[in-house]
Amino acid sequence: MPSLVWLLLLAHATLALSTDENLSDAYKSIFILAGQSNMAGRAGVIAGKLGGDVPPACTPSPFILRLNPNLTWEEARDPLHEGIDVHKPCGIGPGMPFANSVLERDSSIGVIGLVPCAIGATNLTSWSRGHVNYNRMLMRAQAALSDGRGVIRAILWFQGEGDAVFEQDAMCYKEKLKTFFNDIRSDLQMPELPIIQVALPTRNAGNYTDEIREAQLGLELPNLKCVDAWGLPVIKGDAVHLNTDSQIQVGHMLADAFLQLTTASPPPPPSAESCA
Repeated sequence: MPSLVWLLLLAHATLALSTDENLSDAYKSIFILAGQSNMAGRAGVIAGKLGGDVPPACTPSPFILRLNPNLTWEEARDPLHEGIDVHKPCGIGPGMPFANSVLERDSSIGVIGLVPCAIGATNLTSWSRGHVNYNRMLMRAQAALSDGRGVIRAILWFQGEGDAVFEQDAMCYKEKLKTFFNDIRSDLQMPELPIIQVALPTRNAGNYTDEIREAQLGLELPNLKCVDAWGLPVIKGDAVHLNTDSQIQVGHMLADAFLQLTTASPPPPPSAESCA
């Protein structure tokens, strides 16, 4: 009897491993995560690395993948931006709570592919077309699509602290943001691509935070939503970066906004006839 139990457990483990491995080849709903440090996530970092228990909202799932720095798919887990945002230790951001929330509320979305691109301490100019962060984001987005087994469902954007310090940056922010969103839609050849941005949570980013928030909340484009993180608690001793509970809340707000913008079921893969 023990040998039979062992064989059944081995068969189950082999099947699970095979299923997990095959998910990288599954048709994916792809989400681009971009912006600066609050998108990359600084919550939960202890002594330079993510520590403590993983909150249920951030639990890994074989149905949630990330495009890693080597441009290959792997099971996603925090810190999502490890190896991407390399200048500071990365922790919990909104990406995993977002993906788990969407998956829980509409499992028909299938496999979710997260493409982390955020870089801490960056202003909007560094994300404009032709600059390194923009080019890198576009390259990673195209790499996520290169196998023909997925579609980009939305861009999740959390940025603005880097433009709240100087008046000139803040005064130009709204027009630059509009141009940035239009450019990335154009370069991805997806003119109606949903974009969901997060309005800054605190005035501690700089003297012109109010102007940045006004631009974020007031920008009107088709298929654009802005979720407001105003007042969410930050990490103790840190004036800017959201704590774990706040990042989870932002992830859920992003999921709400996405599900309001579009049905979560991905379009079917192209058939052989349509490609002929």
